[in-house]
Amino acid sequence: MTYEKATRFLKEWVLPFAVEIAVIWVVFTYVVNITLVPSGSMIPTISEGSVLICTRVYHPEKLQRGDIVSFQSEELGKRLIKRLIGLPGEQVEIDESGSVYIDGVLLEEPYVKNQLTGHSYSFSVPEGCYLFLGDNRSGSDDARMWENPYIPGEAILNKARFTVWPLNQLGVLS
Repeated sequence: MTYEKATRFLKEWVLPFAVEIAVIWVVFTYVVNITLVPSGSMIPTISEGSVLICTRVYHPEKLQRGDIVSFQSEELGKRLIKRLIGLPGEQVEIDESGSVYIDGVLLEEPYVKNQLTGHSYSFSVPEGCYLFLGDNRSGSDDARMWENPYIPGEAILNKARFTVWPLNQLGVLS
């Protein structure tokens, strides 16, 4: 192979391929994440084994109640995906019927399935921390069961945006 052919091969094939790989790596490291859901704690919104497209969270203070978020649980030593219920500084009460109140106001939760009843809980969410619950309340290991129910903002990783698997649930998450 001559020098010109080798140079042309590098410019036309190797360099573009390397740039594509670098761009894909940057996007999947800093912007988008593919997440596999390991449990049924978010049924009916998200099924066990679902594959989600998520975006990285760099400013957890911009998250809103109801967002579906993945975070690292230091207590459990694993990544979880739950719905954001309590924001920093809020008082969250769950009564025996399973109804959730934020600072005394009933939270409408049309996404909840299998409401866990007979127990009441009270949480005072510290500044810089968040409170998460699963949509499948009777089948979710969430803040109600943890020794430390509050997740610090720096442990929040991604916001779930889109379900890509299973195909019958393909679509935007809400």
